[in-house]
Amino acid sequence: MSQQPPTILVTGGAGYIGSHTVLALQNAGYRVVVLDNLVYGHRDLAEQVLGVDLIVGHTSDRALLDRLFQTYSIEAVMHFAAYAYVGESVENPAKYYENNVVGTLALLEAMVAANVNKLVFSSTCATYGIPTTVPIPEDHPQHPINPYGNSKWMVERILGDFDTAYGLKSVCFRYFNAAGADPQGRLGEDHTPETHLIPLVLFAALGIRDSVSIFGSDYPTYDGTCVRDYIHVSDLADAHVLGLAYLRQQETSNVFNLGNGNGFSVRQVIDTAKQVTGVDLTVKSSDRRPGDPPMLVGSASKAKEILNWQPQYADLQSIIAHAWQWHQKRHSALAASTGKT
Repeated sequence: MSQQPPTILVTGGAGYIGSHTVLALQNAGYRVVVLDNLVYGHRDLAEQVLGVDLIVGHTSDRALLDRLFQTYSIEAVMHFAAYAYVGESVENPAKYYENNVVGTLALLEAMVAANVNKLVFSSTCATYGIPTTVPIPEDHPQHPINPYGNSKWMVERILGDFDTAYGLKSVCFRYFNAAGADPQGRLGEDHTPETHLIPLVLFAALGIRDSVSIFGSDYPTYDGTCVRDYIHVSDLADAHVLGLAYLRQQETSNVFNLGNGNGFSVRQVIDTAKQVTGVDLTVKSSDRRPGDPPMLVGSASKAKEILNWQPQYADLQSIIAHAWQWHQKRHSALAASTGKT
């Protein structure tokens, strides 16, 4: 009788990073169950592309969680279910603390009750706040400057306490800017509203938007525009599989940055998108946005050393080319209505 593969619960597995990680888990031989409330996730990607068992619900629903852990023999949890719009978190912090913190607490309590003691947590570089050192190492002080960053920082503190009290081990990944799409075009980014630079630039190339804006061109960077660390979402997903393997082998908690270690400016992103798409985009200059640091670049040397993580798509050209392939496919009808395709 063949041994069943380990079952991993992925919360938020119908979303952008979650769905790519589900695919990476499947490729690594795991069975995956997805819990997603579908506020931002996509049923079609979970069911038709990934073919997983999709449970529609909230992480704060303790009765649902208990039934889920009773139904499936879950070895570990990957937790992506969170609201992640910084501006919205400032306007409506209650929503973020309720979902990101209270919802996570319910999940952790259900895990403890079910004797599931391994969690890979989707954290963020927003826990660092305004960096004093670039590239940012994991031991950089954490001083979040918005409720979104605060909510992730609080969960990291909670996880430390749950490790001490209940033996629940966790790997926390602090991401920089996830970007790109599955190289085979099966999955990609599809947010409503969309706030990320690369899809906004590609929407302009598709004609879905009239132009793309540069918010501030007088920063102390090499071309005056903000510099960010873009990491291919498939590389991000691979890191989560390695983080899970680390937990299964080492049974100890840890935290890792996930980024390229190289920054790309807003202007570089736009220029590369022009090359990839062949479209001469309309670019507008706007004032700086409050709270935007000039440069956010992370050091991922710890993940590379301890997890043996080796990003495959570190160049901006590949990141944008894969995203372009996805957006052309995903938004073809919308683009066609503009007369651009």
